[in-house]
Amino acid sequence: MKMELLNCMVLLILLLLLPTNFSAARTSLTDLQVHNRLKTLNKSPIKSIKSPDGDMIDCIHLSHQPAFDHPQFQNHKIQLRPNFHPEGLFADEKVKSTKSSEGSEPVKQLWHLNGECPEGTIPVRRTKKEDVLRASSIKNYGKKKKNLNILRPSSAQPQPDLITQNGHQHAIAYVDEDKYFGAKATMNVWEPKIQQPNEFSLSQIWVLGGSFDGDLNSIEAGWQVSPDLYGDNNTRLFTYWTSDAYEATGCYNLLCSGFIQINNRIAMGASIFPVSRYHGSQYDISILLWKDPNEGNWWMQFGNSNQVIGYWPAYLFSNLADGATLVEWGGEVVNSASDGQHTTTQMGSGHFPGEGFSKASYFRNLQVVDGSNQLRVPKDVKTFTEQSNCYNVQTGKNGQWGTYFYYGGPGRNPKCP
Repeated sequence: MKMELLNCMVLLILLLLLPTNFSAARTSLTDLQVHNRLKTLNKSPIKSIKSPDGDMIDCIHLSHQPAFDHPQFQNHKIQLRPNFHPEGLFADEKVKSTKSSEGSEPVKQLWHLNGECPEGTIPVRRTKKEDVLRASSIKNYGKKKKNLNILRPSSAQPQPDLITQNGHQHAIAYVDEDKYFGAKATMNVWEPKIQQPNEFSLSQIWVLGGSFDGDLNSIEAGWQVSPDLYGDNNTRLFTYWTSDAYEATGCYNLLCSGFIQINNRIAMGASIFPVSRYHGSQYDISILLWKDPNEGNWWMQFGNSNQVIGYWPAYLFSNLADGATLVEWGGEVVNSASDGQHTTTQMGSGHFPGEGFSKASYFRNLQVVDGSNQLRVPKDVKTFTEQSNCYNVQTGKNGQWGTYFYYGGPGRNPKCP
């Protein structure tokens, strides 16, 4: 009887301890997975720079960047400069440098205040443990949620999740009547307010090819505020790519094998400063994406003509190998529709386009690269937005800004419940 009682007591103790042991095992496994992911992403730096916003920028050797962890990249020879720039680019830059743009000014990155990376290295924002743990899973860190970002503005009917208040919402200008080999624009930079950490607000250029049913190729670049990805509400420079409609391939910045950086001045995912102020100083950035006619690589340039950032190798893509069939410029937000109400996450400045310069956000000097590698003004620019009472877009033309548009909005308001 005493032995049976003793056995019962031991069993009871084991049952009480078992969940704790399982929990500890799960924690240890997670810690190991996070450690391995951080080891992959954070390479040994030649130099590290502490940014005023708390970021650590590691200067790593050009050949040690995360892209080369993938077997497909093992024998890749880094292309240190593009073979071709689009024709008309340098004349275009020269003209713009001699003119003011209604008081708009260029921006820098915050970490530049505390140092610079030496030649032969690239600056990489160091990933922290808490960055990885904020993701829906360790595997999905650095990726967009699949199927939520897919948009075909020229289709007769928007997708159901775009008609409702769920999903991603846009206010964009676009062209889709030709074959495109690049796109360029200048956009002013803001710090939109985000309602919930799992939402974001961005402004970017999309270069797209293929079907939205599964084989979509997309190259994207611009600025964003994403608390979930970065852990704060700073405005940051970013890139994204996918070759299968956001299903399995692609990622932000340098968080997977893909984009190859050659520039030692610009850190992808790092904070931009200063940002534009309502009825105050305006700060903007220029971005150019284009396809090298010989190698087939897709290149990115930031700011002036000296800041070629890097490229996406041609073999990442299928449909973009023949050029893009759709180019978009504009804003996007995540609307999680909490409590059945539209989000108050702002797009751009958080003000509608009708308010104009220094109040609304803008894209100016829209250009595309044609089949002759010439930068030109796009024809037949159209606009798209799911809910114009929440976020809207208005296009225009003038001598200094060329083809431009104002866009954005506050999200929830009396006309957008």
